[in-house]
Amino acid sequence: MSIHSWAEQRLHELLIEAEAAGQDPQLAVRALLSAVVQANSQVRTQEDLGHELHFLADNLDEERDYTFMRP
Repeated sequence: MSIHSWAEQRLHELLIEAEAAGQDPQLAVRALLSAVVQANSQVRTQEDLGHELHFLADNLDEERDYTFMRP
């Protein structure tokens, strides 16, 4: 299992847990994101983490074509 598959599986499990506890799914995801960013800031520079978060935000649209991609 890849690390990304592992993380997606754990996230899914945590969201099921949150729902079972009566937590709002949107608030649960936001709280998890905040916790992950905080944990990341302990092992990475602010600049490095900022670049990654900016890259992720810029690439949310899965349907978007990029000029550097080949057909």
